[in-house]
Amino acid sequence: MSEPTAYRERRFFTQDGLSLYYRDYDCGTGAGIPLLCLAGLTRNSADFAALAEAHAAERRVVCMDYRGRGASDRADDWRSYTPETYINDIRHLIVAAGLHHVILVGTSMGGFLSMGLGAAIPSSIAGVVLNDVGPEIEASATAWIVDYAGKDRPVPDWPAAAAAARERFPGFEAWDDAVFEDVARATYREGDDGLLHFNWDVRLVQPIRRGTGSEPDRWAMFRALHHVPVLAIRGGNSDLLTDAGLKAMLDDHPDIAGVTVPGAGHAPRLHEPAAAEAVGAFLKSVDRRHGRYS
Repeated sequence: MSEPTAYRERRFFTQDGLSLYYRDYDCGTGAGIPLLCLAGLTRNSADFAALAEAHAAERRVVCMDYRGRGASDRADDWRSYTPETYINDIRHLIVAAGLHHVILVGTSMGGFLSMGLGAAIPSSIAGVVLNDVGPEIEASATAWIVDYAGKDRPVPDWPAAAAAARERFPGFEAWDDAVFEDVARATYREGDDGLLHFNWDVRLVQPIRRGTGSEPDRWAMFRALHHVPVLAIRGGNSDLLTDAGLKAMLDDHPDIAGVTVPGAGHAPRLHEPAAAEAVGAFLKSVDRRHGRYS
């Protein structure tokens, strides 16, 4: 088995003084456009390890932990756990990391943030991968995610964590035991009490539950990406993005490709063969558009 690709652990400060963490896979030799990877609601940079290792030789890959997740600081005020604040944090990261032109990879909530960045900093975005997310999503699936994320559920050890990950991610016939172990390692952290706890601040769902802010026009957000090529990925067993939702995206965007990943639910980790092949081809096509490769 080959050694994992090395990355630098870096931090930057937000406008309100939090220290946020990101992984920086930068071999210094790749000519491809950098990737900026944005995880789902409770997820973190570890989710993109396989993707980063697959592409770090050809391009820089930056994967962040949002505030309240992973190795980043927890917010003093839960009211800052909003998309507007996340987008502002990402813009700070882009400056701190010197990322002038990027391809965004957004999983679930990270896809919505990618759409928001399409409106906020359109000239900085070369292309976008939307992973199991789009303007038409199933409300019942999002409600379940919020309910799950809002309460800590400690487990005694890592085998129990892997078993919990299997239960949490149904419909993933394409994942083997090693993948579920990786998912568990990104889901839990060791607590002072000897138990494993969720690796996020459970208060992050409070703004969603309390309905702070207005409901965004998701189609308008999606159309903010009409100026760049998009790859839309759907888990074949996803309960969040349906076949109809994916088709609506493909019918609306002028420059979009779509792929469905068999044996995956919400959301693929992008190492699955169908996803990996589609992402690889998409990245090279965006590179060629910008004269990075012949």
